[in-house]
Amino acid sequence: MPIAVSMGDPSGIGCEIAIKAWHEIKNEDYADFIIFGDYDAMIDCAKAINIETPLLRLESPLQRFDYSKSIGIYEPIKLKSSPIFGIPNSANASAIINFIESATNSVTNGECSAICTLPISKAPLYEAGFKHPGHTEFVASICENVNYNGVRGPVMMLMIDGLKVALATIHTPLSNVSKILTHDLIEKIIIATYESLKRDFAINNPKIAILGLNPHAGESGMIGKEEQEIINPICNKLRQNGIDCTDALPADSAFSSFNRTKYDAYIAMYHDQGLIPIKALDFWGGVNVTLGLPIIRTSPDHGTGYEIAGKNIANPQSFINALKTAHLMAQNRHMYG
Repeated sequence: MPIAVSMGDPSGIGCEIAIKAWHEIKNEDYADFIIFGDYDAMIDCAKAINIETPLLRLESPLQRFDYSKSIGIYEPIKLKSSPIFGIPNSANASAIINFIESATNSVTNGECSAICTLPISKAPLYEAGFKHPGHTEFVASICENVNYNGVRGPVMMLMIDGLKVALATIHTPLSNVSKILTHDLIEKIIIATYESLKRDFAINNPKIAILGLNPHAGESGMIGKEEQEIINPICNKLRQNGIDCTDALPADSAFSSFNRTKYDAYIAMYHDQGLIPIKALDFWGGVNVTLGLPIIRTSPDHGTGYEIAGKNIANPQSFINALKTAHLMAQNRHMYG
């Protein structure tokens, strides 16, 4: 089955990186994808960046074709306004939302194997009444009634070759992080990550490094007590239940090259703690993976890139890696049963 790719905001770089990625990987297994989006927007993008690309309008997500010969586009709804590169338009918000929903539903009903979402900007969607903090929460809400045998997320994990980092909190102001780091939250994040490493990444006995919130992981309570009072008690409980996880580690040394060979994944307490090492080590290649869902969802680890949209300079590597990761996860989940 193909991977469902939601178009994202056509005023950004999503269409461009999809076109460039297809030309680079069209003969690979993970190039079997279809775009859920506006057919004319894809044509206009190909013309703008001057990359001749065969595009095929699909009547249904079930329509099969030679993925190495053309990019298939399924258009569940038309955009209300022709997109202008670099200028988001709230008039198209309802269609952008529909593309995500249609692509997600194609996975839940078995038409596609996974969803890979191209970037959106939340501001124009909010103007149209979008109620979710972002992509991750919206995709999770669409499939919330689908059966899932595991601890349900969503949990955001960023990954590059050799490093996976899940986040306990995502877009939370630093002043609020300690307030929402509860026993239940930490436990859910660790278990959902552990289950996904086994199910989706075929790691039989995952080893997970847990980062502390405070400098030096609290220095035995001298520089903060969250490690002693919240993080470490949960880690100890989970170890007794067979999950191989550390107590809270000092974050400033946890990502050394030596430590990265010891652990299959890390759990960071807040956004920048987890994303800085990912982007420092591989700025262009990061993949965003949503754990704890009944479906597989990945996305490139960057935004809409309005400032470079339509200029033929966008880098497709993160999207290519996102497709490759989705394909691998789908294979592993199928084998896991």
